[in-house]
Amino acid sequence: MSNVGIVGLGPMGMAVARALLRAGFAVHAHDPRPSVTQVFVAAGGRAAADPAALAAVVDILVLVLANVAEVELVLFGPNGAAVALSEGAVVVVSAAVPPDYPETVSRRLAGRGILMLDAPMSGGGLAAGKGVLSIMASGPPAAFDKAAGVLDAIAEKVFRLGDRPGQGSRLKMINQLLIGIHVAAAAEAMALGVRIGCDPRVVYEAIRHSAGSSVMFESRVPHVLADDYTAPFPVDTMVRDLGTALDDARRHGIPLPLTDAAHQQFAAASTAGYGGAEDIAVIKLFEVPVKSAVT
Repeated sequence: MSNVGIVGLGPMGMAVARALLRAGFAVHAHDPRPSVTQVFVAAGGRAAADPAALAAVVDILVLVLANVAEVELVLFGPNGAAVALSEGAVVVVSAAVPPDYPETVSRRLAGRGILMLDAPMSGGGLAAGKGVLSIMASGPPAAFDKAAGVLDAIAEKVFRLGDRPGQGSRLKMINQLLIGIHVAAAAEAMALGVRIGCDPRVVYEAIRHSAGSSVMFESRVPHVLADDYTAPFPVDTMVRDLGTALDDARRHGIPLPLTDAAHQQFAAASTAGYGGAEDIAVIKLFEVPVKSAVT
């Protein structure tokens, strides 16, 4: 099996690494946090001191990162991976980035004989751990061929979106747009229910079995009922992702009124001090006593 590298051992990256270990790959990883690296090594992985050291021993490098700045640092910064990857290696970039960015990275890597897939993931850490993610990927056929085993080990569905990098990030942007709107709508609906005297648990059970439900309603509202906003989908990430969609839409002259309204809600929640809390913490803007209503 190929030697596979992972950079970024957050909840998603760690779950991807574990799925690859179960599939029999030799998995190497780098993360600047010693605590998560130790967990990875205890699970059977091998740690690397920096991205360059990691790149020197792998055939396929998977970046599970947050944004452009992290991708730039890992690939092209001091001790970056790009200078150490061998010709013909594949870099799988899974990050929330503007849709035009992957094409520029692909060109820079191609100058070194390195292939790239623009391959954002969706489904969260639980799906990643089970190997049933969805991956929205675009890039050259040779990159798909070389990375096929890795993609199959971590994803239930791989959407091949063509040869041009950027299409994966475009689909991811649309997915995040819908997530943001659905989370904002779930918060609004629950706030209204509490304000008009409905039992919040009854609202949740009734709606999740009705036509008004959504994946976000089902997954996020239990955290409201438990008054627990610590899950790893923060408000600030939604501010960033909806902002990316709005910026791209403006360039194409497309109004996105629902996205704009949701973005304003998340931005207000961030300003109110909830930027690091789970995205459904946007419900706190309504100042509804959900916890007391539940108890």
